[in-house]
Amino acid sequence: MKKYLVTGGAGFVGSNLAFALEHERKAKVTVLDNFSSGNYKNLAGFSGDVITDDINSRGWFDTAGKVDAVFHQAAMVDTTVSDQKAMMRDNVDGFRNVLEYALKFGIKRVVYASSAAVYGNSKCPMHEGQTPTPENVYGFSKAIMDNVAREFAEAHKDMVLVGLRYFNVYGPREYYKGKMASMMFQLYNQMKAGKRPRVFKFGEQMRDFVYVKDIVRGNLNALDAERSCVCNLASGKPGNFNEVIEALNKALKTDLAPEYIDNPYAFYQNKTHADMRQAKALINYRPEWSLEDGVADYVKVLEKTRI
Repeated sequence: MKKYLVTGGAGFVGSNLAFALEHERKAKVTVLDNFSSGNYKNLAGFSGDVITDDINSRGWFDTAGKVDAVFHQAAMVDTTVSDQKAMMRDNVDGFRNVLEYALKFGIKRVVYASSAAVYGNSKCPMHEGQTPTPENVYGFSKAIMDNVAREFAEAHKDMVLVGLRYFNVYGPREYYKGKMASMMFQLYNQMKAGKRPRVFKFGEQMRDFVYVKDIVRGNLNALDAERSCVCNLASGKPGNFNEVIEALNKALKTDLAPEYIDNPYAFYQNKTHADMRQAKALINYRPEWSLEDGVADYVKVLEKTRI
């Protein structure tokens, strides 16, 4: 039986990944989480172990022990955080600490969450070879993580490090992300309450929305990557917020027109769109969920969920 460590495993992507490793890969899974933003309810039914500690601590090293691979999902993900020191400490120094742990136990594969935030408002489609142009410290921290991973991989040729740049992820178990939860979740709640969904004028901003089940699939595929790399994880087919509302109306059997409001932000990404060629070539990633199908599946989950 394979053994895996999932850092941030009580969070959104981490908990989905922990269950997939248990159920699909029949693996023994240990979650590391300090529960600062993750929630135990995301792990209801989980049969593995949970270590409660901070990513920057070394106290968890021996408890976690040797595993076959690490899935590093732990991070400060609030893009509105302005505390640069805290963001860099948790995301960059925390990543370095995970790599130290891997070295100590001779772990040869680390898969980690990077982000499309490294691209900022750059030209689309966004590809892994372009120079990062992050617009906030969160995106900057993820760009530096990619630099750290590249240098580490060059120094340790026997290890494989795979960075996955998540685009606009939505899906089950994101409830506890609060204000950072996806627009799908926020608009669903408005529409479920009978309110018109509110979006910035005129709902034409585009996002490369990707269902969390595809994100999990990309992580699992990274176990078979032959070399260290960084890959986009997205749908490759951006949609706008009007299309999201249309998909939600269809899934909910409602007919609520959007309410368009002014955008108060000086900086705002008008479009994200991932170039998928590298992900296909290096980790055989091929997204399975369209925007309409992903929203429909997610709504089914939300309709059955009791928080």
